[in-house]
Amino acid sequence: MILSCILIDDEPLALDLLEGYIKSIPFLKLIAKCNSAIAAIEILETTTVDLIFTDIQMPNLSGMEFSKMIMNQKTKVIFTTAFEEFALESYKVNAIDYLVKPISYSEFFSAANKAKQHLGNSISKIVPIDDYIFIKSDYKLIKIDLKDLIYVEGLKDYLKFYTVNSEKPYLTLKSMKSLEEELSKKHFMRVHRSFLVNLKKITTIERNRIVFGDKYIPVSEKYKEGFQKFIDSNFSK
Repeated sequence: MILSCILIDDEPLALDLLEGYIKSIPFLKLIAKCNSAIAAIEILETTTVDLIFTDIQMPNLSGMEFSKMIMNQKTKVIFTTAFEEFALESYKVNAIDYLVKPISYSEFFSAANKAKQHLGNSISKIVPIDDYIFIKSDYKLIKIDLKDLIYVEGLKDYLKFYTVNSEKPYLTLKSMKSLEEELSKKHFMRVHRSFLVNLKKITTIERNRIVFGDKYIPVSEKYKEGFQKFIDSNFSK
């Protein structure tokens, strides 16, 4: 079952990010991306879609007002917004889900999967694609192959992604906590408040520090026990 969908957001970067998410989900087909709810209404006059991902606070016509206008149609809505205070109101328009920005790929996939289960046959054991992630860097959407990711460094509200094939790290606005939730704990581990490492890339450990070339990653007391279990399981004494 393929779900046709429309994106609505007045922020170009948000549109680009969610477009990338949609293109990586096999059962979603993007019909159009709109920078206003009014533009979406024009499309719905001639085209039937299954699902709409819409921001809430937009000029002229808000996403909530738009959703009330199409309530009697079969089209379902998922809100994508920076504001939490409209969550309760979203139930009144029978929204499938309510996602608060910044939206991770796993959150988006879960909401899309919920929509498919609601609109058609449920899909069994579908999990998010876990061999890559998308990040926003320098106004572009960058695909990071997780097999090439060495480690991630946190800098206040930003993360720096160090990969095998890039001389410079990719910088993106994202929290370390949200990245942890997005990545598989079997292959990635937080070892410090400011560092998350790819366990498969570890070859050298020196005095509670992980060595990647000329870079030394410290292992803090908070994460020492979990990391020690990894060492005991994978390194011969």
